[in-house]
Amino acid sequence: MCIENIDIEKLRKALIDYFTSAMFMVSPVALVDLTKVENASDEKVIQIALDNKFDLTKYQKTKI
Repeated sequence: MCIENIDIEKLRKALIDYFTSAMFMVSPVALVDLTKVENASDEKVIQIALDNKFDLTKYQKTKI
C-alpha cells in the first residue's frame, strides 16, 4: 500500500485514541507511545500502526 493512499491524519488520530485509552486502562507507559505518535513522521505513523496490528485498509483515502 502506497503512503499517498493513506489518510495519515485519520490514522494518527486513531493511534492517539488507542494509546490514550491504553494509558488509562492498561499501562501508563502508553504515554511514551502517545508522544511518539504525536511527533512522528508520516512513515513512522504507518510503522507504529503496523506494529500495533492496525488494518491500514481502514485508513485509505477515498477516491473521487
